[in-house]
Amino acid sequence: MNMRKNGNVTVKSLLALMLGFCSGCGTTAAVQSASEKQNSVIEEPVVEEKEPVVSEATLFMMGDALLHDPIEYDAMVSGGGFDFTLLDRIGEIASSYDLRYYNQETILGGDEFGIHGYPCFNGVQAWGDYMVNDLGFNLVSLANNHCLDMGIEGLQNSMAYWAAHPEVYSTGTFLSQEDYDAIEVREINGISYAMISYTYGMNGLYPPEGMEYAVACYEGRIEELLNKVSKASEMADVVITAIHWGDEYHMYPNEFQQTLAQQLSDAGCDIIIGNHPHAIQPVQWINGKKTICFYALGNAVAAQYDESCIQMMGGLTIRKTEMPDGEVTVEIDDVHADLTYLYFNNTYLNDFIVVPFAEMTDDTYVNDHEGVYNQYKEVITCMDPSITVGGFE
Repeated sequence: MNMRKNGNVTVKSLLALMLGFCSGCGTTAAVQSASEKQNSVIEEPVVEEKEPVVSEATLFMMGDALLHDPIEYDAMVSGGGFDFTLLDRIGEIASSYDLRYYNQETILGGDEFGIHGYPCFNGVQAWGDYMVNDLGFNLVSLANNHCLDMGIEGLQNSMAYWAAHPEVYSTGTFLSQEDYDAIEVREINGISYAMISYTYGMNGLYPPEGMEYAVACYEGRIEELLNKVSKASEMADVVITAIHWGDEYHMYPNEFQQTLAQQLSDAGCDIIIGNHPHAIQPVQWINGKKTICFYALGNAVAAQYDESCIQMMGGLTIRKTEMPDGEVTVEIDDVHADLTYLYFNNTYLNDFIVVPFAEMTDDTYVNDHEGVYNQYKEVITCMDPSITVGGFE
């Protein structure tokens, strides 16, 4: 019986202990469950907002390099060769820009042709070396009214010269139909760009039959020009059109220039660089700041007089913004222009030098330089007062 009693007590005690333990377990589990729930709250992942990616490139522009023979004779050095210095200061200003444009008006048709001035020009290829190697110009228009002055052989020699400088984007004359049809796209600072270069004509000269592709001439081919600009706008962030147009020695664009500028803008052109008049013409925004048009920059170098000695240089910034959602916008900003003066000794036709008006401190280069500057700077803004005059260092 004792054994049975002791056994009963033992069972009851064990049951009581087990019930108490289980009760404790239940409480502990409940506490742990609440704690775990508190500690296991799901936190939303932190998503970092991506910033827009902004790329910029700057463009410097100057006008026609028209090499009247006194310019080259003035640069000759004893023993042979040439030492060009007349654009040194302009080259210093341009050096801070990514893209540096000018129009090679005088064809570099081969030194074997010799130096030729007006009316059928040929320039020494040492001039190209000066512009490219010494001054760093890397965007060159070749389509103008003098590009056939030395015939098709001169043009082919010119093309061979520029082909030897692949660092330079040169266009406007071509060696094949395939080259003419192609649109070259290059990139600077993450911004793609293309340049289309056309001229109104070639002073009554034409390429040989079957070689109409040799010069990009818009005479009777306006739609072809516009279609090429439109195609380029689908391929590149920025389209530059270098166009040889206008009336010589006129400081205001004619009706045709204004109409074609509007058509080029509608076709997708962003920057229009015009020339040929040998005089400056206004700068104007078209289509609500979609396209900036420099109607004429005037001469870069020449041996001409009076208003042809008043020249323009232009500058701007191309800004490309890529949004996180993939949207891309491109805008032209910081458009500015200013005047330079081409000085030379009228008596001996030497001492050629191009000087910014902003750096003149006296009348050494031009009489009443302040009055002349104030007179001609109004040409820049007469069609668009928003254009900044100045801004070069």
